[in-house]
Formats: sequence, structure tokens, C-alpha cells
Amino acid sequence: MTVQKKIEPHSSGQVVATVELKKIGNSTGVILPKEVMARLNLSTGDKFYATLTPEGGIRLTPYDPDFEKAMKIARKGMKIYRNALAELAK
Repeated sequence: MTVQKKIEPHSSGQVVATVELKKIGNSTGVILPKEVMARLNLSTGDKFYATLTPEGGIRLTPYDPDFEKAMKIARKGMKIYRNALAELAK
């Protein structure tokens, strides 16, 4: 299982890099500079998520928002059933 962590936004809110769109066969591909790939901890072939921001922009992140929702529910259940889970773990 891949460990997922949140990527904090750039502290100054400035543009981090310029991204380019290129024609690749019948599709269009997004070309990410190596600095962006390093900041997002991505390698070629990795999946990442594009989410809409309240300001109308797009946020690219390896952080899966659906995964976080599921973990929030799981943490709540683990807190409620902490004693039962501890007994089962023995």
C-alpha cells in the first residue's frame, strides 16, 4: 500500500512552474517540469489527482481526497471500538 501524505501549498502563493500541453497521438498530455514532479513526489506513470479549488483553479496533488474521507470514517470507528479492537489484537 502506498503511504499518502498531504502536500502543503507554496508558502508565498506564487506560481511554482509553467505547465505545457502537448499533442500525444489522438490525446493531449500535460508536461510537468522535473521540479513539479519532485515537489509532488511523482515518477513517470504515477497517478495523481486534479481537484477544483474554491477560487476556480485546479490543484494537482498525489493526495486522494476520497481516501482521506474513508480514513476519517475508519478513525472514528477505531476510536469508538478501541477496547474491542485491542482485545481482538491479543
